[in-house]
Order: sequence, then structure tokens, then C-alpha cells
Amino acid sequence: MKTNVKSYSSPEIEVRYDVARCIHAAECVKGLRPVFDPDRKPWIDPTQADAERIASVIERCPSGALKYVFKDGRRTETAQTACRVTVAVDGPLYARGELKVLAPDGRVLLEDTRMALCRCGQSANKPLCDGSHEKTGFKDPARVPPPSQAMAPSPRGGPVVIRLRQDGPYLFQGGFTLAGAGGEAYQVSGVALCRCGHSANKPYCDGSHKRVGFKSD
Repeated sequence: MKTNVKSYSSPEIEVRYDVARCIHAAECVKGLRPVFDPDRKPWIDPTQADAERIASVIERCPSGALKYVFKDGRRTETAQTACRVTVAVDGPLYARGELKVLAPDGRVLLEDTRMALCRCGQSANKPLCDGSHEKTGFKDPARVPPPSQAMAPSPRGGPVVIRLRQDGPYLFQGGFTLAGAGGEAYQVSGVALCRCGHSANKPYCDGSHKRVGFKSD
């Protein structure tokens, strides 16, 4: 995965911005424009607001591109107790909670509390979304069908491990809430979610990655 982190500081707080992870969800701009102003250079100026307010807005960033560090060490961002994965209309999987992404060989690729996972299969920064769904015209209404019995519910809480299958889906291990655009939400565990963009049963994997020759690297 690519990374390109830039830092911006005030006496109270350091804001870190990973250009490679930004998909321009604009939660920061909508939440605190004096600090996050895309028409200004540099576009982030943490001297323009209270540090606690800046941290609160940063935690809205769904991709995890924005992070913060309080210089007095007063606190750091902590994962929400229950993990939630939200399927975005024509877009990625937004995951929040205590998350760990593992490569097919078991290596830890990323541990974070917020991330946007590619769902169209076209990202150049897999498994993270890079906005390619907009360029390629990926379409999906983000409705989540009821899970099958094989996706038995399990208690929420604790870490969720996201294993990447080579040239295949995401395998989510650990209990979490899977939510769709229609307000539907299901408690699931041990579920395989599509990342090639071709499943006829989105967001679940139906094996289409084999038919279309999806390559995960």
C-alpha cells in the first residue's frame, strides 16, 4: 500500500495527512473549513481552531487519511467498541473499529480505526480505496441482503481481522455490524465480501473473481 504523509502543527496538536489514502469525502472541509480549506496553501492550518475540535472533526474522516497527535499526550484516538462496516452507494466499504488487515501470507498490512476498502476492484492502492470507482463508473445501490446461515451472528466487540484472499475477497473474522444504504444492518461474522466489483450478490462474494480473472496485487 502506498503512503505519503504530510504534517501540520500548532502549539497544541499535530495533524497528519496521508495523501495516498484521501478519497475526498470532504468531512473535514464540511466540519471545520477554517482549518481544512482546499482553496488555501497549505490547505491545513491547525492554528485556526481549538485542538479538541480539530480532533473531533478528524475522527469523522472515513478513509483514515487524517490523524492527530496531541503534543501534551492528553489522549489518542481509540477505536469504537463495536466494529461497523458500511457499504457506500457506488463506492467503497467504510470500516470503523479495531481493525487489522492481513496479507494472504499472514503479514499485518495495516492496523487502524478507520479505513475505506476498495470494492470496485480497480484501485491502484489495494486493498484501500483510491477513488477509482468514480473514474470507472462502478455502480451498486449498496443494499445488503440478509446473511446466510453460514454467516452466523457473533457478539460485537473486540478486534476484527480482515484477511485478503489472493486474487479473491475480503474475509472478515470477528463479529461486526454490516450496514447498507437502505438502513438495513446485520450482525455477522466469518463473512467474505467482494472486492473484484463483479459479484451478483454484492456486497458478498459469489466467486466472480475467478470468472473475471481478478488480480489483487
